[in-house]
Amino acid sequence: MPGKPITDQQARLYMRLNKKHPRETAAAMSGFSASTAFRLDKDPRLPSEKKAQRGHGGGRPDPFTDLWESAVVPLLERAPNLRPVTILRDLCLRYPERELTAARRTLERRVREWKAAHGPQQEVIFRQNHPPGRQGMSDFTDCRSLGVTIAGVPLDHRLYHFVLVYSGWEHGEVVLGGESFTALASGLQNALWSLGACPIEHRSDSLSAAFTNRADETQEDLTRRYEALCAHYQMTPTRNNRGVAHENGSIESRNGHLKDRLEQALLLRGSADFATLDDYRRFVAEQISRHNALRRQELAVEMDHLRALPQRKTTDYDDAVVVVTSSGGFTLRRVFHTAPSTYIGHRLRVRLYDDRLECYLASSHAFTLPRGRPPSSGKSGQHAHVVDYRHVIHSLRRKPQALANLVYRDQLFPRAAFARTWQAMNKRLDQRTACKTMVGLLWLAHSCACEAELALALEMILDARKLPDLAALQSRFDVAGNSVPDIEVVLPTAADYDRLLTAGAMQ
Repeated sequence: MPGKPITDQQARLYMRLNKKHPRETAAAMSGFSASTAFRLDKDPRLPSEKKAQRGHGGGRPDPFTDLWESAVVPLLERAPNLRPVTILRDLCLRYPERELTAARRTLERRVREWKAAHGPQQEVIFRQNHPPGRQGMSDFTDCRSLGVTIAGVPLDHRLYHFVLVYSGWEHGEVVLGGESFTALASGLQNALWSLGACPIEHRSDSLSAAFTNRADETQEDLTRRYEALCAHYQMTPTRNNRGVAHENGSIESRNGHLKDRLEQALLLRGSADFATLDDYRRFVAEQISRHNALRRQELAVEMDHLRALPQRKTTDYDDAVVVVTSSGGFTLRRVFHTAPSTYIGHRLRVRLYDDRLECYLASSHAFTLPRGRPPSSGKSGQHAHVVDYRHVIHSLRRKPQALANLVYRDQLFPRAAFARTWQAMNKRLDQRTACKTMVGLLWLAHSCACEAELALALEMILDARKLPDLAALQSRFDVAGNSVPDIEVVLPTAADYDRLLTAGAMQ
């Protein structure tokens, strides 16, 4: 085999066969190449005899014999983590008259042997025995490398990942924000209720959502909430040491396996683009469900050792109180959200979930908003905007010129077709006409509930290099203004029903 030294037995067999057969045939019958046979013909000594003569240091003299104890060992004793290539470069600078560059492999071998005999103690990984029902683990893993897009827009997201260590049963869900307590609490509870039981212990790495490592009041608040969450499910909260990821290895390795499965499934699907976020969530859930189907036997064993669930879930959201201002919304965690104008001046209690805001007036649910994320730049004074044009269109219709310099104008348009229409009109029409027409289109989409149909019509008009005619579109989509034909309904008399009943009885 290539790269494998021949044995004395092969050499003897070749010498015997070579007396009756050509070199190539004898070499093939002996299990090595013709070039090896050629070298054996030039030097008929057995391989064991050649090795004994070469000794441990090879055929060439060791260039580090006189430098090892005086120059190399002091460097290794002072800094054991020095790499052989670094030491070699230093020796080449100190001893330029010597040809040391070609002896890199020799130095690497000697350094490796020195570290084995005299180097520092290395950390030992202790493999653990995981009894069934004992431990469940949570972690977050960044999934931007998957290249997932939603309607063509890249999705910056993570996956919350829960694993039962014994059986390998998994749960995962898409997380749009960071490693927050909300994401951890929601993901963990969804995992437990999907499983239908609880492990004795819940383990994580040093998640800021679970264990805050700062010495201030935030640490006490978040840690207390996480401990209360585990206590609700009668689980013991544990974590690995900070910066030691392999202590959470039962889930760290599975993070990579999960992303590999998702990547392969996306390749098999032929596209990483999804129409909606819900479609992508279903895709992830389907892939995890297929994996869990392979762990049915192990899970059946573990289910007998798990604890029962409590009667209900516990809190999986953050609380905040906001006031809807005259700007038509409120700012929460550096994100401005619009709200229905009827709530201006009212104080609302907001429940912050990972993907939405549930807003309450007193104890009654008022409305739900999608949750926005602050700008990644983190500059002071910068805010993101989550805008629903239906919240402000009534006022904007009375003051259409406010659209020109509106702070959140670009976020106001519900679909790309509306943004494209504004750009076209802003270039080719005067500002007053462009604002009035654009606000009229938004009002038409809202009042006639034809946002999707109107967007398609606008795309066709712009593709034809024309500008939309507001009056024509109003006559097309304003169903309330169209004439409705009169329909005459004739009610049957009671005698007609009597005749039907009599005919049925006779049959």
